[in-house]
Amino acid sequence: MRFINIGFGNMVSAGRIVAITCPDSAPVKRLVQDARDDGRVIDVSCGRRTRSVIITDSDHVILSAIQTETITNRLTSEDAIVADDEESEE
Repeated sequence: MRFINIGFGNMVSAGRIVAITCPDSAPVKRLVQDARDDGRVIDVSCGRRTRSVIITDSDHVILSAIQTETITNRLTSEDAIVADDEESEE
């Protein structure tokens, strides 16, 4: 199992991520508000401005203060893949 750092020591399973979006558009704002009303929002921004919205396969919406591009780079980087391989050897 591979985890991606989404800021402030918080991790999310890479295999559970469906989409990573910018929080600025109206449809994403509605999605976040609907998830908040249903209790499906996980806010890991630690009081900072939300810069990315992560949608998981369990319909949870994760709000992060890390930029969308940074999380995407972490998701596709070789370092994360190497770290995953090292963990599986233990």
